[in-house]
Amino acid sequence: MADLTTTFLGITSPNPFWLASAPPTDKEYNVRRAFEAGWGGVVWKTLGSEGPPVVNVNGPRYGAIWGADRRLLGLNNIELITDRDLHRNLEEITRVKKDYPDRAVIVSIMVPCEEEAWKAILPLVEATGADGIELNFGCPHGMAERGMGSAVGQVPEYIQMVTEWCKTYYSKPVIVKLTPNITDVRYPARAAFRGNADAVSLINTINSITSVNLDAMSPEPMIDGKGTHGGYCGPAVKPIAMNMVAEIARDPETTGKPISAIGGVTTWRDAAEFMALGAGNVQVCTAAMTYGFKVVQEMISGLSQWMDEKGYTSTQDFIGMAVPNVTDWQYLNLNYVTKAKIDQEACIKCGRCYAACEDTSHQAIEMSADRVFTVKDEDCVACNLCVNVCPIEGCISMEELALGALDERTGETVKPYANWTTHPNNPDAVTAAE
Repeated sequence: MADLTTTFLGITSPNPFWLASAPPTDKEYNVRRAFEAGWGGVVWKTLGSEGPPVVNVNGPRYGAIWGADRRLLGLNNIELITDRDLHRNLEEITRVKKDYPDRAVIVSIMVPCEEEAWKAILPLVEATGADGIELNFGCPHGMAERGMGSAVGQVPEYIQMVTEWCKTYYSKPVIVKLTPNITDVRYPARAAFRGNADAVSLINTINSITSVNLDAMSPEPMIDGKGTHGGYCGPAVKPIAMNMVAEIARDPETTGKPISAIGGVTTWRDAAEFMALGAGNVQVCTAAMTYGFKVVQEMISGLSQWMDEKGYTSTQDFIGMAVPNVTDWQYLNLNYVTKAKIDQEACIKCGRCYAACEDTSHQAIEMSADRVFTVKDEDCVACNLCVNVCPIEGCISMEELALGALDERTGETVKPYANWTTHPNNPDAVTAAE
């Protein structure tokens, strides 16, 4: 059996699945239930400074985007950081870590961007025995309006400065949680590591309005007739998160630096994909809020089975394996040739491929009088649209054709896209031209 034991920043947990800082990790009761269900670690919901408590709204806090089958695709959240007393949280963290020494317990923190504020809270957190801290530089709503959260995460100089303070006043690992609400995520990541961060985690939620009530003419969730932007999360944000993780993993200035991946992890496959792109572990929120804490058991069994099938004995065996294959468009081989192929036995003759290609693509699919659909190789540019719109998985596939080989469907020799000796968009990138 594959060993899912994961060591991240010297912190060992029985598996790479951690709960992200969010409502599921707001108090001791929840965290104990999570650990009993099998989660490898938690990031405790963000703590704030001593003083007047944070006040959350007492109306709806979530908006949603659903698929046609009512499956939750995206969640919009307007909840702020914890509204529970700081010292009560610290006491609970202390008890949980004592009772679950084999699980990772990280404490998320967000306080004003002042050295004294960080200097005051860090010793209190360290006294709990927690394994590390995560600096919440990502929250896009409410707290950002107070000069915290993404308001800090959008300024690399602030990220570096606060990280340096934390490394001065705290002795355990410091993880910097990055906001996706920025043009290029590499710059805040570089700033975090310049400040001696031990790792970065990403992505935090994306600024969003998920829907508008057309009767009240207000964004939802609606509080007394008004709404606000919130943080978007869930399966819908996974592609954005994977790209940002990959960009940091392959950036020469941050290559090899530890990354904790967040954003739409719902299955073991999601986790494996993030880890192949360089993440040392993954954090989960929306999946737990949708299906309950026991969803982690499917993640654990699925990842273990896949690793066994692939011959991986440890998660370290495949972490980062996909990173060398992430490249810029200009380095792609323009002489790689594929054509669409339709499995006639699997085809249900719905015509989606034909409609999509005929109306919006390259008119490369032909429909006969009795609704048999065939690909015209001479017009097919291998865009893959037909594969994506076909409702039958595996019915349409992309078949690679070797240069110089005979295309049996056309009777012609497969020719290269162009006889480039260098790439047309990058003269320094040599292609495999004939």
